[in-house]
Amino acid sequence: MGRRTQAERDAMTIEIGYALVSAAVLAGLTFAAVAAPALLLLDLGRTARTVVLTVAATTAVLAFATRVVHVLWRFPTRPEGHRLDGAPDPAGLPRSGRSDPSP
Repeated sequence: MGRRTQAERDAMTIEIGYALVSAAVLAGLTFAAVAAPALLLLDLGRTARTVVLTVAATTAVLAFATRVVHVLWRFPTRPEGHRLDGAPDPAGLPRSGRSDPSP
């Protein structure tokens, strides 16, 4: 595996930033969607409110992690089936799906 070019490093930095920002937005929306109806429309007791907020926070964390993994997992290959360095992958498989040790 050769050294990465500046363009490849920049592309990865942008992709990581995109993954984190989009995941944060999704997590916020998920938390609001789970917590808001129960907290705004129902008169809940202290225990029920704690349970709802815990479920909302857990769901938001899972949505955040899933989004980050989803975005970054797809990054090594472009939609055209070519690796970032321009060499075509056999059958459009990502690098990890190949058995040969070449980059």
